[in-house]
Amino acid sequence: MPDGPHADAQVLTTGASLDEARAAVVALHGRGAMARSVLGLATELDVADVAWLGPQAAGNTWYPYSFMADTADNEPHLSSALELVDETVARAVDAGIPHERVVLLGFSQGACLASEYVARNATRFGGLVAFSGGLIGPEGTARDYDGDLDGTPVYLGCDASDPHIPKERVNETRDVLTDLGGDVTEQIFEGMGHTIVPEELEAAGDVLANAVGDGDE
Repeated sequence: MPDGPHADAQVLTTGASLDEARAAVVALHGRGAMARSVLGLATELDVADVAWLGPQAAGNTWYPYSFMADTADNEPHLSSALELVDETVARAVDAGIPHERVVLLGFSQGACLASEYVARNATRFGGLVAFSGGLIGPEGTARDYDGDLDGTPVYLGCDASDPHIPKERVNETRDVLTDLGGDVTEQIFEGMGHTIVPEELEAAGDVLANAVGDGDE
């Protein structure tokens, strides 16, 4: 179990059972939301043979301040949240789903958390889907991550004028994850707002379908 604020977190599930699924999604909700809200994407995306795991943040918030605040200000919540994500990924892997079929997906604060987790634990994942999010830390944060994403499909979608997520941070996230070996697709929208649009859902569905099919003989 993770230490800190998220130590007693519940993990909600939907979709296929882990023992029957071909792929898994670790789905991370936004600030003030609940796991069941982001798990609703399982119905919208409707990709078969996928187990969805939705950790629930303590107080419905992964960390207290902006994702661009000094990292220390968001501790111990951030480290606890990253530990919970790691534990949830391990739950899928222990059930027989390899990392290359595990997709990290999040919206807003959850997208930031998913992006940071993938960067800090770079390996071949099934994918990263970040709806309106980016890597965590203040401007100028050193991005000296280790590992190799080895072609992991990455989708980043955001509004050009998102009130919470500067476009420049999305661009930085694109560049960092590309340098780590990710196969990154970035879409910047005009007038979308802080939400998820059909074009993003289509892209996310493609990432999930590829994860399910990855490794077919």
